[in-house]
Amino acid sequence: MRITLKHLVYFRALAQTRNFGRAAELVNVTQPALSMQIKELEGILGVRLVERLPRDLRLTREGRAVLERAERILSEAMELEATAKHASLGAALNVGMIPTVAPYLLAGMLARLRAADITRDLRLREAQTADLLAALRDGRLDAVVLADPPAAPDLHATWLFADHFLLAGSRTRLEAFGEEPDAMRPMALRPDHLLLLDEGHCLADQALEFCQLDRRQTRLDLGASSLGTLCGLVAQGFGLTFLPEIALPAETAATPEMQLRRFPAPQPARHLALVRRRTSAGGAWFDDLHQHLCAAGEDLLQRARQIAPQPGMTA
Repeated sequence: MRITLKHLVYFRALAQTRNFGRAAELVNVTQPALSMQIKELEGILGVRLVERLPRDLRLTREGRAVLERAERILSEAMELEATAKHASLGAALNVGMIPTVAPYLLAGMLARLRAADITRDLRLREAQTADLLAALRDGRLDAVVLADPPAAPDLHATWLFADHFLLAGSRTRLEAFGEEPDAMRPMALRPDHLLLLDEGHCLADQALEFCQLDRRQTRLDLGASSLGTLCGLVAQGFGLTFLPEIALPAETAATPEMQLRRFPAPQPARHLALVRRRTSAGGAWFDDLHQHLCAAGEDLLQRARQIAPQPGMTA
């Protein structure tokens, strides 16, 4: 038989109360059950821990030494339980994000996590959806932020927010659409006018799906890996592209000459989600991460709607 935390909790209660009955009440067990645990502990250690007196008891010399060790062990156990609830445990929290989300959402999320004092063990990876899912399933990542994640029995996805797409281009190109709503529908766009991210980016795949197009129908295969590159090109009149709302504050500041138009309802959108393995423990770390991602996203969306107001709203 080995020493358990129960042995130590019961012995500490007995040392505090110096009475078997009161100690039993303190740990919510019967007096015989507590007495049995104390006897077991003495038997395991091979020493007497208490001197039983007619109206009192006192710790033996060995009992005092065991109590000192027990206090340290129980304190460590309580700290271990507390840190486990916040996913610390000395291990890093590994989070992945797709490239069309990370540059925009990351700063706000990190600021909120830093304020909550949980960034010291956070590691971030930016990669395309397929790579992030592979790393998540292999256990190299604990959670990933994806757009419209695939339904899978081994994954658990928690919705963050909807991120609507706008049409970005030069003033001349956007004014050519006039004010006719049907001309601005994704399916009405000319495929040879669209500039998209390199193959493998889910945002490009979503844009093609909205327009019911095949990549081979688009005008240029630029191999562009960032929205910033596309924004610079379309601002100079080289075509049009889809820009998610969360990118508006950063990309309009970097490329002020770029113009934006919202699509008529129903506006195309992607739905961002925080995804973990279904078999991994969720808990406080996942809930905290979800909360701060939602807050950072809402801040970006509010700023985006000041830049490009929704129909019926004023800037």
